[in-house]
This record gives sequence, structure tokens and C-alpha cells, in this order.
Amino acid sequence: MTQYLLSVHHDGSDVYADEAQMQQAFAQVDAFNTELRTSGSWVFAGGLTAPSDATVVDASTGEPVVTDGPFAESKEQLGGFWVVEAPDLDAALAIAAKGSAACMGPVEVRPFQGE
Repeated sequence: MTQYLLSVHHDGSDVYADEAQMQQAFAQVDAFNTELRTSGSWVFAGGLTAPSDATVVDASTGEPVVTDGPFAESKEQLGGFWVVEAPDLDAALAIAAKGSAACMGPVEVRPFQGE
């Protein structure tokens, strides 16, 4: 089976309208994670802290340079992800649709190289 990265992006503002909606999303994501484990599609998943917590290390030109903040200066940042196994892209897209509904946001699907 092929492994896919299902990534959740958000624009850095409050992702959920209020605490109740956030708790609803957390419960839905927990249920989705349980479904992934039960189905055998689960490989790994994680939520990330705010982009402002990021540290960038660049050693591409020799001595490492360490800076605060996210690498990408863009409107949207990575907020969390799943790594799943699926027989093909259509199956991965079906899994992503469930993940999108659970977290109440868009989910990008990308296969790993060599898969």
C-alpha cells in the first residue's frame, strides 16, 4: 500500500469560532483517528503548535544559522497532519474527506516519494 500525507493548513487566525466548536472538532478528530486505527490505514498523526513556536535551521551553505519563526512567510501554515496507508489515490482522497469533515477544514493529500 502507498503512504500519503494528509495535511491540515490554516491561516493563523482563530481556526474555530469558539471553544465549543473547537471541542467539537477535537472530539470528531479523535473519532476519525480511532476509525483510521481500526481500518488499518493509520501510520502516524500529530497536531502542531502555533507557527510562532517554530525554529528554522539552515545549514545549506555551511555553518548552521538558527532563526525564530516559521520558514514560510505565507498566509497559511501547517497545523497538523496524518500519515495514512491506502491502496490508491482515490482511497486516500476518501480518507481525507473524512478527515476534513472531522477537523472542519481543508486537507491536502500527497503521496510519499517512491510509493
